[in-house]
Amino acid sequence: MRLKTKSDKETRKLGEKLASQFIESEKNRSGALIVSLEGDLGAGKTTFTQGLAKGLSITNWIKSPTFILMREHKIINMPGLETLYHIDCYRLNKPKSLFDIGLKDILDDPKNIVLIEWADKLADYLPKNIIQIKFNHLKEDEREITVS
Repeated sequence: MRLKTKSDKETRKLGEKLASQFIESEKNRSGALIVSLEGDLGAGKTTFTQGLAKGLSITNWIKSPTFILMREHKIINMPGLETLYHIDCYRLNKPKSLFDIGLKDILDDPKNIVLIEWADKLADYLPKNIIQIKFNHLKEDEREITVS
């Protein structure tokens, strides 16, 4: 699926809309729902994540975990789901270090949704059946977003 958004607001709305679609399409999975977010700096990955979090009824503001690698957000009022993990691998030099802090357990738990910015750095460690979203910055506020 290939989509275009023309503002941050539209990118957030798309994330909000896709949250329920992802959950429905992946409800019989054995591990976490994993979403790879790929694109250059400023392409809309965190903005999309803000919308997706809103679609999961998360009310606190989502900001990039670039300098701390991972942020954890509780999902409320969604049966079968408990936690959204937002991971940013941009500054990650040693992918295995995330596993030292419990990433395997996070990925194995079907009550989790895991959004990973710069997931290509973890490609060798992730399952093959993940949702991939690619962000392409076209113009000032316009983005092409491909979901596969």
